[in-house]
Amino acid sequence: MVRVSLSLTKRQHASLRAHLFPGDGCEAVAIALCGHRQGSARHRLVVRKFIPIPYDECVVRNPSRVTWSTKTLPPILDEAGDLGLSVLKIHGHSLPSPFSAVDNRADRELFPSIHAWTDNAPHGSAIMFGDGRMIGRTVDEDGKFEPFASVNVVGDDLFFWSSTNGAHSVHKYGRRVIQTFGVGTYDRLRKLRIGVVGCSGTGSPLIEQLARNCVGELVLVDPGRVKERNLNRILNATMDDACQARLKVDVAARSVRAMGLGTSVETYPHNLFHCDVVHAIAECDIVFGCMDSIDGRHLLNKLASFYVIPYFDLGVRIDADGRGGVDQVCGTVHYLQPGGSSLLSRHVYTLDQVRAAGLGRTDPDNYRAQVAAGYIRGVREDQPAVVQLNSLLASLAVNELLARLHPYRLEPNSEFSIVRVSVSHGIFEYEADGEPCPVLARHVGRGDVYPLLDWAELSPPLEVT
Repeated sequence: MVRVSLSLTKRQHASLRAHLFPGDGCEAVAIALCGHRQGSARHRLVVRKFIPIPYDECVVRNPSRVTWSTKTLPPILDEAGDLGLSVLKIHGHSLPSPFSAVDNRADRELFPSIHAWTDNAPHGSAIMFGDGRMIGRTVDEDGKFEPFASVNVVGDDLFFWSSTNGAHSVHKYGRRVIQTFGVGTYDRLRKLRIGVVGCSGTGSPLIEQLARNCVGELVLVDPGRVKERNLNRILNATMDDACQARLKVDVAARSVRAMGLGTSVETYPHNLFHCDVVHAIAECDIVFGCMDSIDGRHLLNKLASFYVIPYFDLGVRIDADGRGGVDQVCGTVHYLQPGGSSLLSRHVYTLDQVRAAGLGRTDPDNYRAQVAAGYIRGVREDQPAVVQLNSLLASLAVNELLARLHPYRLEPNSEFSIVRVSVSHGIFEYEADGEPCPVLARHVGRGDVYPLLDWAELSPPLEVT
């Protein structure tokens, strides 16, 4: 059976909550149009937009029931059909409670018509409670219900409301996690599917820490093979791995499986510019980027926007002369939430640098010629890095994840969208999120499109018959 989940941003969640709970104690209703990640085992619904049903168009609005006119539906269903979006009905319950018999009857009356109008299934129904928590379910054309595997809200804090709680038995190795963060956080970690793009410098210690925190699934992406020069920066890599030129993802997966802590692993020995990799990451709950490439970081930020995924980006820098002289040792962890600022709007790179990096990857001869001719300034080459700095940045990134799953800081998580550390200068500083990125914010919740991510390189040409 395909597991269906729902993801929305904190801004969408806040707008929905304001409409469903206007302060008069009566129920209200809204419609969400959702994009998709249509996987074979997982189907993610990602909210594209909300359409609030006006209060004055509700025939009945009282503390336990809402009945509304469906005359607002035809244009909504036309839009869903034209854009390939699913339809989600959402109403409010002041107190946590399951779907009622009235809810069941109403959904069985409504959704056959929705399925007949548009075949962009799955369609569904959801409830928001007064405390903001949500539950939901799919409704098929025959009125059969299946609960969402989870409802995810991506903001400064991360919420993953699962249809099953406490489903994992606690082994001895999980008790230390529970002692620190509680059984609820441990249970969420066990159910998370986390992508890691880049399994070398910062990626290697990051994978180690995620697995030892009992994360349920890891999706590892890296096209590289272990070389002797990598051995002092890839945890658990051996000289034999280098001699055999084993894939970095295989070395990391071997290590995770050998721990025996129950973390499952999928490996993709490709770079991010591969449709299978994009699809695999799009089915994740969270993604970490441990890449040096500018075009790869831009693509991952765009992917996270399309599929409403929280994105942690790790970057390290050592300015060294190669002879033992060091000017600076520093690193940054960026937390990026869909609809917020981006690496682009934070001025980590420019679009010209993205284009230059793409040309260097796809047509290196032309890239070198344009650099020589002065048409391209050139993309900064990889900087040297060492295992202790990589491990420090990986630890900061994992702590950022844990702080958002289980807020424990004295200051709110909204103040920690950027965390910078300079070992050479003794600096630790942090910044809040900026304004929404005008380039990427408009893509939130679009999901599967053609070409994939609006990036022609990722989708083969359509066959015309």
